[in-house]
Amino acid sequence: MKIAAINPYTEETIEEYELLTEEQINEEIMKSREAFLKWRHVEISERVKLVRNLAVELRKGQKEYAVIITKEMGKSINESLAEVEKCARLCEYYAENAETFLQTEYIQTGEKQCYVSFEPLGIVFAIMPWNFPFWQVFRCAVPAIVAGNSCVLKHASNVPGSALAIERIFINARFPQNVFKTLLIDSRSAMHLVDKDKVDAISLTGSNKAGEQIGEIAGKRIKPIVLELGGSDPFIVLDDADIDKAAKTAVKARMLNAGQSCVAAKRFIVIDTIAGQFISRFAEHFQSLKMGDPLDENTTVCPLARRDFVEELESQLKDAKQKGGNIIFLDTPKPKKGFFFMPCIVTNATRGMRIVREEVFGPIAPVIKVANEEEAIQVANDTEYGLGSCIWSKDIDKAQRLATRIQSGIVAINDMVKSDPRMPFGGIKKSGVGRELSHYGIKEFVNVKTVVVKN
Repeated sequence: MKIAAINPYTEETIEEYELLTEEQINEEIMKSREAFLKWRHVEISERVKLVRNLAVELRKGQKEYAVIITKEMGKSINESLAEVEKCARLCEYYAENAETFLQTEYIQTGEKQCYVSFEPLGIVFAIMPWNFPFWQVFRCAVPAIVAGNSCVLKHASNVPGSALAIERIFINARFPQNVFKTLLIDSRSAMHLVDKDKVDAISLTGSNKAGEQIGEIAGKRIKPIVLELGGSDPFIVLDDADIDKAAKTAVKARMLNAGQSCVAAKRFIVIDTIAGQFISRFAEHFQSLKMGDPLDENTTVCPLARRDFVEELESQLKDAKQKGGNIIFLDTPKPKKGFFFMPCIVTNATRGMRIVREEVFGPIAPVIKVANEEEAIQVANDTEYGLGSCIWSKDIDKAQRLATRIQSGIVAINDMVKSDPRMPFGGIKKSGVGRELSHYGIKEFVNVKTVVVKN
């Protein structure tokens, strides 16, 4: 069986790849197991040196890797370059801090000695999505590997070139063979690996459906799991906000990666008294976007990753229009070729519309008017998701008080939501379980072992 990488802008096939057979998969897993048994005994001081090498390799081939990303999934070349650089910074962060994060912790209990050590679990199975094809992999694999685990990757089927490029980066950084390994396999084979006890822990970033399926199997097998799933992030604009700054940031927060981001702002909740002003400024900044070739550095609106994503957005927008949605489209010609969806703002969105109830993975921006702060919080929490959120207000104390009432893993005040290696990343409710990044992320896939020595 084969999978194909298709350029979302040209609609041409880049390359086809053969999937591994079951026998080949088992052979590769055996190699990863053998690699782990050696790698776990490598001193962490040596591991972090290799992680630092990753940053060097990423920057050395930054343009090459960015082009692979852009051609496979369609994001702008500027965003792809920034993604590779962000991966390099993550590697440097863990190279500088992993040894401290994993130091043995001594605790005074009255016994001769009591301490907690952090030991690797085995093979971490990374099941990763296409929207940030380098970043999602590195933010999972680097902390897992520096903690002494090996890692096997099942990447999204539309970005196999990115998956194989990442494997080459680990090899070029002089990691031992099979400490990191890409497996070109389908979803059924991935679930089989989890179900048959071939791997020891799972990290999945993807759809809620995928999370439910993998989570059910992992739960049955009692395996540690981190799930980073969907989001419907509220972007709350209070009546004392800097409206122009909020509107300008709102465009970036909705349009990053053509709106194909878990932490993109997806519901714009605005106090009624300033809604007209916000919408006017939002639309003005929105109209400055430029559609076109993602390899052109001047392009700010790129194609979606797949044709079926366009069809899903069209269905969601049609529903909003039928229910009274007032739609402001980007006023620019749409390219004749490519998986493009015309970005738009829906100014009188309501809870009855799919664009408010569901996760919208693309450039549709629903604006919901509310009477006051209390209603804003109620609407923000009226979702099954709980990943990120934004609050815009000049009164920081008030914004921080309101932040405690937002049901999400992340709250940004006067800014858009974005991940940072130094801060934990993850959500609540149906947005997932567990955390990535920071010292919290590196301890998701270790045995937190208690040792007590009696007097």
